[in-house]
Amino acid sequence: MTRPTPLALALVLAALATPGAQAAGKDDANLKLATTSGCMTCHNIEPGGKGPDGLAPIGPAWKDVAARYKGQKDASTKLTHIVLTGSNPYESHWKGKVSGLAMPPNAVAIKEADAKQLVKWILSLEAAK
Repeated sequence: MTRPTPLALALVLAALATPGAQAAGKDDANLKLATTSGCMTCHNIEPGGKGPDGLAPIGPAWKDVAARYKGQKDASTKLTHIVLTGSNPYESHWKGKVSGLAMPPNAVAIKEADAKQLVKWILSLEAAK
């Protein structure tokens, strides 16, 4: 068995310590969680995605969600509650922008801790410049 040289080990550690590498790893883990929880069925990360049959997407793009809730102190709590219990179709502020009427409750598909983690990640996304 060969052992890594100190230089090779230092290069790997330096790559892992860079913010881009950490963010990419974090994004990969959150994207996997979102996919396995069924979130990606209705949502896209980037705005402009299409839903079934070329209609508007079923749910809002997450970068749009992040922009809408930017700076709101209770955003994480409010959105986690919506993820777990669903949203009211009569109070949707996404009307005309999405083809779905409301978000269904997802407490059976995702644990509260995972929902909190995803919402925190979604709120950290920034719109493309």
